[in-house]
Amino acid sequence: METLRLSALRQYRILDTQPERRFDDLALLASYVCGTPMALITLVDEHRQWFKSRVGVSAAETSRAVSFCAHAIEQPDLFIVPDTLQDERFRDNPQVTGDPHIRFYAGAPLVTAEGYALGTLCVLDSRSRTLTADQRAALDALRHQVESQLELRRNLMELDEALAARDRADAEQAATMGDLRAALENLRRLSALMPFCSTCQFAMTIPADPAAIPIVTDGVVEVLEEKQWPKEDVMAVQLALQEAMANAIHHGCRDDAGKHVQCSVSCDDRGEVIIVVRDPGAGFDPDAVADPLETANLLKPSGRGIFLINELMDHVQFADGGREVRMRKQKRPSDLIPAKG
Repeated sequence: METLRLSALRQYRILDTQPERRFDDLALLASYVCGTPMALITLVDEHRQWFKSRVGVSAAETSRAVSFCAHAIEQPDLFIVPDTLQDERFRDNPQVTGDPHIRFYAGAPLVTAEGYALGTLCVLDSRSRTLTADQRAALDALRHQVESQLELRRNLMELDEALAARDRADAEQAATMGDLRAALENLRRLSALMPFCSTCQFAMTIPADPAAIPIVTDGVVEVLEEKQWPKEDVMAVQLALQEAMANAIHHGCRDDAGKHVQCSVSCDDRGEVIIVVRDPGAGFDPDAVADPLETANLLKPSGRGIFLINELMDHVQFADGGREVRMRKQKRPSDLIPAKG
């Protein structure tokens, strides 16, 4: 039970923090309504009682071994010692025999919603006395206010952390998108050089995020259009590349945006484009993939991507245990392109 209580106390992350007026005001009010010169808001850990707020007491903490509050947190209700000199548990306590000469103590345990007593709101006097019924009720009410402030403080701290985490995630996403836009712009600048070179070769590595696929496909489309490929052939290459990239992200990377997919493209003036897409996954056996056109497989989603790629490209080969797909397509001569209309 004590281990769980200490764990609950640490969750509030309040030990050794700076004074806060919301707690100081409650300690001052407790001192006023109870008519005592001293009041404390204490938190009890393994070896000490630490004072979050204090009125009429100069020490910031005391040893748990001589703590009145260590007894109070074990009680379900107010713990009152009318005269410490008449109580064998406390008559020899150094806080009784020495400064601040405690003769009277009343402590209300601060209890979490789970039932763990973290410390107390307590009032003390250097003369023996007791509390009236109204003072007891007031001290109990103030105890609940301290508990509420503790919960509010923890909730605000957790909210701040959640908002900070969200801001970090937004910043990282914005940075990623900035990198992707820069990569796309670089690719477009590269494609602008196509009229001056007979062969285009480039390689890219993108995060395993479907949103990044257009960075590669748009660049390839621009390259083929610069090479004056027929529109139908450009679309076929674009669709095949989209499918290969999507398969690499979904199956190879398991949609983990922390992983990356590699793509290299080679295109020459002889009219051939070669595309290689590689992922870091476990791979697969292409020969074991069922034919999606067979009657038994018509309603199954598997195999459709490979079938589509094979239909769109002239030659498709899987390597390195299925982690790499190599695709080739030849540009059709203009005289073989069907006339429109």
